[in-house]
Amino acid sequence: MRTLLVALAFLPLLATAQQPSLNLMPMPSTVQLGAGQLLIDRSFSVAVTGFHDASLDRGVQRFVAQVSAQTGIPFRPKPNAANPALTIHTDHNRDAVQKLGEDESYELEITAYAAKLTAPNPLGILRGLQTFLQLVQITPNGFAVPAVIIKDQPRFPWRGLLIDVSRHFIPLDVLKRNLDGMAAVKMNVLHWHLSDDQGFRVESRKFPKLHEMGSEGLYYTQDEIRDFIAYAHDRGIRVVPEFDIPGHSASWFVGYPELASGPGPYSLEGADTNSKFSPIMDPTQESTYKFLDKFIEETAKLFPDAYFHIGGDEVDGKQWDANPKIQSFIHAHGMKNNQDLQAYFNQRLEKIVSKHHKIMMGWDEILHPNLPKTIVVQSWRGQESLAKAAQQGYSGLLSFGYYLDLMWPAARHYAVDPMDTTKTGGAATLTPEEKNRILGGESCMWAEWVTPENIDSHIWPRNAAIAERLWSPPEVKDVDSMYSRLNAVSLELEWLGLTHRSARGHMLHRMAGTEDISALRVLADVVEPVKDYTRWDDSKGPIDFHAPLNRMIDAVYPESDTARQFGNVVQTYIQSGCKDKAAEEQIRTWLELWRDDDAKVRSLLEVSFLLQEVKPLSEDLAAVGTAGLLALNYLDKSEPSPEALRTMQLTLLDRASTRQADLFLMVVAPVEQLVKASAGPAQHN
Repeated sequence: MRTLLVALAFLPLLATAQQPSLNLMPMPSTVQLGAGQLLIDRSFSVAVTGFHDASLDRGVQRFVAQVSAQTGIPFRPKPNAANPALTIHTDHNRDAVQKLGEDESYELEITAYAAKLTAPNPLGILRGLQTFLQLVQITPNGFAVPAVIIKDQPRFPWRGLLIDVSRHFIPLDVLKRNLDGMAAVKMNVLHWHLSDDQGFRVESRKFPKLHEMGSEGLYYTQDEIRDFIAYAHDRGIRVVPEFDIPGHSASWFVGYPELASGPGPYSLEGADTNSKFSPIMDPTQESTYKFLDKFIEETAKLFPDAYFHIGGDEVDGKQWDANPKIQSFIHAHGMKNNQDLQAYFNQRLEKIVSKHHKIMMGWDEILHPNLPKTIVVQSWRGQESLAKAAQQGYSGLLSFGYYLDLMWPAARHYAVDPMDTTKTGGAATLTPEEKNRILGGESCMWAEWVTPENIDSHIWPRNAAIAERLWSPPEVKDVDSMYSRLNAVSLELEWLGLTHRSARGHMLHRMAGTEDISALRVLADVVEPVKDYTRWDDSKGPIDFHAPLNRMIDAVYPESDTARQFGNVVQTYIQSGCKDKAAEEQIRTWLELWRDDDAKVRSLLEVSFLLQEVKPLSEDLAAVGTAGLLALNYLDKSEPSPEALRTMQLTLLDRASTRQADLFLMVVAPVEQLVKASAGPAQHN
């Protein structure tokens, strides 16, 4: 009988809202729950059998240190422990230079007595250790991990995060903690956007004026880069460099204006993304290719990964159009337009990249039938563009839908799939061979509006939802489950040293100029920044990349958890026929908090110039809270509210929904639902 019960307990977890509450992200391929749990106490020890090397040993040491940090239990080294709590076994070494498609699978079996983690190589061990960490939980009897059997492997071999360090320089310590975050959610590629109009961030010993004149002194030395790559490799993460050419290249021309298609002069102060300057390399000069050959030779040795990203996006041909010599070249070579000239440039560039034993990558714009099928196309345009590249024989990645800087909610990123078969022209049209050319995807953190202070909160925790989309089976897509697990993972990421939660408090303290920021937190919790490129498009004149990012929009989270949770409770209440008293009480508590908050915020407004712009927002929040309470009172008494009152309230709410200080009050829509519901069943739509 006991055997039967245990067998029944080992049922696979389904990707539904009914699945047990294991806070795993990404969700593994298969999870089978067992009976009982393995306690983690001072006797906890780890033993490694089979192959192991210094890199694996360091990974185990980091794991033990992290378990200690999460539990507060100091573990003493126990070499050759007789009965280890966790046994790790791997068969063979991983590649010295991590490769695309290297085996990352693992199996984790935990009973009430011991745990065993096995993988073909140490890379799978690193992934399995992160899963174990996410299973650690506090219980009435102490810290423990549940009995479970997990068999796991990634859906896509390429699961990346792009970080732009050109627009705003990001120090290595910030990048390293983001590597730790990537490892925690099993991402395996850091796409390092190292040059753009605003800065060239790598030391070049062959062409020193690149970093000396193109970086304002903010760049990474070659020794620092080697250390960073080793740090990433230890965590199972490849580092792919991007040097964006022939456009987005003003920082190259500050030191080497002879590369440009226009006369200049060139300076970083003139390099902004709204500029009509549009500097671009001259692809008609042989000297350009000689320069790039020497540069790529140098950087190819510095970055060991097989892939080299050349950018190639958003090439504005104004300088080409204005240069008679370049126009003559186009006509002399039978080219029709600037696109043909860029294709010529890319063909020449690909041969240089290949000569130095690298595989060329670029954005959608590089796709051209004259380029070899070995190149990789990164699509910012969408699944249809990605599928077309696959049909033409090219491998590709999806970044469309994963732009973290657009401030979308996690659910919107989560809904985007590189292998989306629901759209006409997407992966649904591909053969199995063509589908294999879709390697995965990359989230993107472009740095126009981030600094080292707030970059973590613009990446995390939403990036974990994208990581799950790229690792987990496609059937794992329940949004409520995702948000529940995302909140748990967010807390765990702070244990790693990320500051996506804590940094907001520091920034609010700066704005308030006082210790008590509770009232400001209430307001910050219910607003979101403008989306997409609205802030960019509405900026008055060129973006000033030296301007302080110390406003409320720079401090708040991209997504308001409070507003989402409030909206869910309002939905529950209305769907109950406004009879759910527990939901009503929750709603009332929130509304009273918002109604009363403005009076507390006013005292801060008097002493802080940084808060003056949020005064209308605070006033609107109080008015929204009052409107919601009035509607709730009528609903509670089951009496229809007067039509004149509703009209006035809806007008107020419409005004409160407009943009203020580049922010939106995200609780307006649920309150509007309450006001409309207060009309009674006959009038409410």
